[in-house]
Amino acid sequence: MTKSVTEGLALITRGVDEVLVEQELKDKLAENRQLTVKAGFDPTAPDLHLGHTVLINKLRVFQDLGHKIVFLIGDFTGMIGDPSGKNVTRKPLSREEVLANAETYKEQVFKILDPEKTEVRFNSEWMNELGAAGMIKLASRQTVARMLERDDFKKRYQGGQPIAIHEFIYPLVQGWDSVALKADIEMGGTDQRFNLLMGRELQKEEGQRPQTVITVPLLEGLDGVQKMSKSLGNYVGITDTPNEMFGKIMSVSDELMWKYFDLLSFRSDSELAELKQQVAGGGNPRDAKVALAKELIARFHSAADADAAEQDFIQRFQKNAIPDDMPEITLSLSEEQRGLGNVLKEAGLVASTSEAMRMVKQNAVRIDGEKVDDARTVCALGTAVYQVGKRKFARITLA
Repeated sequence: MTKSVTEGLALITRGVDEVLVEQELKDKLAENRQLTVKAGFDPTAPDLHLGHTVLINKLRVFQDLGHKIVFLIGDFTGMIGDPSGKNVTRKPLSREEVLANAETYKEQVFKILDPEKTEVRFNSEWMNELGAAGMIKLASRQTVARMLERDDFKKRYQGGQPIAIHEFIYPLVQGWDSVALKADIEMGGTDQRFNLLMGRELQKEEGQRPQTVITVPLLEGLDGVQKMSKSLGNYVGITDTPNEMFGKIMSVSDELMWKYFDLLSFRSDSELAELKQQVAGGGNPRDAKVALAKELIARFHSAADADAAEQDFIQRFQKNAIPDDMPEITLSLSEEQRGLGNVLKEAGLVASTSEAMRMVKQNAVRIDGEKVDDARTVCALGTAVYQVGKRKFARITLA
């Protein structure tokens, strides 16, 4: 921990949404001791995406400053189902599903964190010991009125949508994790604010020093509208192939690109300022996106893979003479409406779905330079370049 409190604070707070309470964080950093920094992940899906890494990147910052990172896998809470940001009750996972997903999480997270300096814990360690009596006692710590202060619960209650009793347990269990770990700091997305503050309350009741809460922004997906999510198809998975990752990053809008830099890049503030100045001065934003794509591919694959993905992208796009300037179109379509023929018709690239089918049969339809040979293809959410024939192009965002 050689950096000053000021330097450390600047690294920690870059790109974060909120620090509760910042003075507490300064005081803890000034104590020049190893802090316990906790972040929990429910293994609800086997693969992590770039949205998850916003938080993991910040854990790496704490790790590089010499602090103890606890990567908490919510194998117990995963069987409850996190209600954060949900407008319906989330389906709980089986024990087998949770454990299988947890194993892949451990493999993926060490692409960013140092495994030698990371403590991986499972909250079933202490929650199973708590037992039924302990769970009832924990539930008595809060009222239904307090739970309904939480925004997503409030909206569902006011909208007449059901809230299952077990969902009220979730914030309490997450808070109890902080008690069990004696966390100095807990991090999470902005949608976790209520749960993170619950940890502070329970720690105070247990006579512990309350944890400092740090929230990070939620990363929009490739559509630039909704939170990055595998279920929405607007994600970049950290296990995506280098070519997939490169193509997806290149499809991000020029405006959203800078948020991706702020939240995902390890470049210094001065390097980012220089990149922004180059683009503002007339430079092509595409070059900045190439730099971002290569940085991320090098992190999750290798530098050689990043170079190869760039060359593959250049060859595909130059070979098919895809122009820099083309119509920018945003379409809000349901999954049933996202059939290739309908997308091409709605974008004005063909006059009818029958024409679209005819062009597909003639091998004249491409998405991001790749030939499409099935007219029944359901187009993914996000942004991609659609081509019909040699001269019709459109950059289409499906939201």
